[in-house]
Amino acid sequence: MAGDSSNPGTVEEIFNDFSSRRSAILQALSVDVEKFYSLCNPEMENLCLYGHPNGTWEVNLPAEEVPPELPEPALGINFARDGMQRQDWLSLVAVHSDCWLLSVSSYFGARLSRNEKNRLFSLINDLPTLFEVVTGRKTIKDKPSMDHESKYQNGLKRSIEGEMKITRKLMEESSEDEEDEHGDTLCGSCGGRYLNVEFWICCDVCERWYHGKCVKITPAKAESMKQYKCPSCCTKKGRQ
Repeated sequence: MAGDSSNPGTVEEIFNDFSSRRSAILQALSVDVEKFYSLCNPEMENLCLYGHPNGTWEVNLPAEEVPPELPEPALGINFARDGMQRQDWLSLVAVHSDCWLLSVSSYFGARLSRNEKNRLFSLINDLPTLFEVVTGRKTIKDKPSMDHESKYQNGLKRSIEGEMKITRKLMEESSEDEEDEHGDTLCGSCGGRYLNVEFWICCDVCERWYHGKCVKITPAKAESMKQYKCPSCCTKKGRQ
């Protein structure tokens, strides 16, 4: 496209390219918004918004060559113009333009080292996005006194503490629900009320509940039994 120059290679060159293209698109979405709006005629074919490294912008058809020399911006931005509120449409174009700017920088930075890529992203991230500028939103920056490692550790600590609190709460609620469910249950032997801190066993025949200690059944013994019959039911069967 017109206005593009030789490919940048260093972190500084790629960031300067990003900044220039970003400024150009911001010009289209703010100062030149009336001109930009009129150029995006829905009756036209697929149109794109290009920002060039020389600081100019243009609305044009996508590149004909396949694959294109550079990543292409969003196609058909003109088609949605009259189907949305004007500000919503500009915000949508801004989001897609942010994505395009990042893709172009990633294309140019493909051969950068890991540290150079981190430095490039840090420079880019210090600038507000087009979407943030167009919508008037502001991002909340991290506190400068807290480094990455301490933020990670604090976040991990909060996460673990939060999970422990949730687990304790669920256990307490489960215990309360169990007591509510069996609160009126009486031991078929001694008549004592149900408490979830004690081992109880239910007769598979009459479905009465008993203290394990009252019928001399331990949790281990209950595990090995396929069916439990209380003393009363065993006595009734013997009489038949």
